[in-house]
Amino acid sequence: MKPYRSSTFFRDGLSMRPPIEGTVPRGFLKTDTEFFTGKKAGKGNAAAAQTPAGPQPGATANSGATPQGAAAYPDDVETFPIPVTPQIVKRGKERYEIFCVECHGLTGNGDGMIVRRGFRRAASFNDDRLRQAPVGHFFDAITNGWGAMPSYAPQIPPQDRWAIIAYVRALQLSQQKQTGAPATPAAPKGPPAAQSGGQHP
Repeated sequence: MKPYRSSTFFRDGLSMRPPIEGTVPRGFLKTDTEFFTGKKAGKGNAAAAQTPAGPQPGATANSGATPQGAAAYPDDVETFPIPVTPQIVKRGKERYEIFCVECHGLTGNGDGMIVRRGFRRAASFNDDRLRQAPVGHFFDAITNGWGAMPSYAPQIPPQDRWAIIAYVRALQLSQQKQTGAPATPAAPKGPPAAQSGGQHP
C-alpha cells in the first residue's frame, strides 16, 4: 500500500489505516510530561490562566509591567529533562542551522536572512527577557509557535527540540557581554611618587 493511494481492499477505500481503538502507537505514549511538553509534571493550565504567558501589549523589557524569567512562565520547566552533552549541543547546532537560523540569525540576535529581506524581526535570544526565560518556554514556542513563529512540532521531534534549546543556551553564553572590568595587574609596591606616572602594560 502507498500512503494516500486508494484501495479496494478496505471498505472505506483508504490505504492508510487509523490506529486501532484503545491502542497507542509505539513511541507515542508520552508519559514523561516534562520531556514531551516542557511543562512541570502535575501542572495544569490554572497557573497559565492566572499569569500572562508572555509580554503584554505595550510593555517593554524595563517597564515592570511584565514578570521576568521563570515568574513569567510559572509552569514551564527550568531544567533540561535530558542530559546536556557535547553531542546534544552539536546536534542542536545542526538542527538550529536548518530550522532557526533563517529568522534568528547565526548569533541568535533575530537578524536572520529573511529578516534582512524585510520579514518581521524575530526575537533575539540575547534580550534579558529570553536569557531569563526557563528552557520550557523555548520548548513551548517550538512546539506550539509564538507570535509570528509557527509550530515546528511536525518537523522537529522532541529530542531535537531540547537539543536546539541546549544550543540556544550556548549561543546566549557566547554572546553575553562581560559585566566586569578586565583584570589588571596589581600596581607595584613602592613610594606613591613612583606609582603616579606609571602605565600598565
